[in-house]
Amino acid sequence: MAPANLGLTPHWVMLLGAVLLLLLSGASAQEPPRVGCSEYTNRSCEECLRNVSCLWCNENKACMDYPVREILPPASLCKLSSARWGVCWVNFEALIITMSVLGGSVLLGITVCCCYCCRRKKSRKPDKSDERAMREQEERRVRQEERRAEMKSRHDEIRKKYGLFKEQNPYEKF
Repeated sequence: MAPANLGLTPHWVMLLGAVLLLLLSGASAQEPPRVGCSEYTNRSCEECLRNVSCLWCNENKACMDYPVREILPPASLCKLSSARWGVCWVNFEALIITMSVLGGSVLLGITVCCCYCCRRKKSRKPDKSDERAMREQEERRVRQEERRAEMKSRHDEIRKKYGLFKEQNPYEKF
């Protein structure tokens, strides 16, 4: 019996072999098992904190998993003044104080800016006494205009009476 020809050229056979080889090598290149944080106990802080899930306690030189269920590590695990996470030169106590001061400064700055803006906006708006003074000034101006118009009409009548009225067209009389 003759071998069945599947229509595979040598080029395709090599390509399929390369793909199969890549798949097999990828499956065998699994990551090594993760080393626990406790492996770094009694070593250095820098070695422990290379892994971000680890917490270093300076007091007893212990490296432990960070308690992710709690925001801050409990005192039973490690005192805040001795706990290090992320970097070795900042303890949690100093971090909390610094963040509180910075947060308070930001809140105070925002409050001052809001008060300043509100006061400035309020000072732009005229108050009731300013509005009353402006209304009275407008009423005086209107009365003065009425008196001027009344005086002008009286003067015009007197000018007409004595022939002193200046007409628009001086040749109108002729």
